[in-house]
Amino acid sequence: TGHLIYKCGGIDKRTIEKFEKEAAELGKGSFKYAWVLDKLKAERERGITIDIALWKFETPKYYVTVI
Repeated sequence: TGHLIYKCGGIDKRTIEKFEKEAAELGKGSFKYAWVLDKLKAERERGITIDIALWKFETPKYYVTVI
């Protein structure tokens, strides 16, 4: 879902690059998009989603809520 949010303009490239760097430091470089919604330290360390998350953004045509 993080990749979808990024492609739709819901998060900027700089933030994704930050997640990519942080994920690489933990040996999880491919998890950069997962970290858009996975905020807990345990989620990031273990590479699993533990808690539900919500992300809202707008496109030129729609209001989007990702759960």
